Amino acid sequence: MSDEYSLYEAKAKLSALVKQVREGRTVIITVHGQPAAELRPIDPATRPQTLDERLAELTTRGVLLKPKRAALGDTSYPLGPRKPGALQRFLDDRE
Repeated sequence: MSDEYSLYEAKAKLSALVKQVREGRTVIITVHGQPAAELRPIDPATRPQTLDERLAELTTRGVLLKPKRAALGDTSYPLGPRKPGALQRFLDDRE
């Protein structure tokens, strides 16, 4: 079952709409009377459950690129090079 709401109503009632969706309902959002978007429940079977599964999925899709030098099973991502004197540069910029 689906309900239709204008964009204006959807913005005003977003929390209530999300609650309806969590209960299994589908909500259609319209703009000038024309359907523009659909809010529907997410199928829990297709959603990764752990951080490692999510990282693996994003890496497979090419959204996330792991550094080539990372060891197998290492989920840390290195920061950029450190420059000495960061605090002093910050203080100098404030003056």
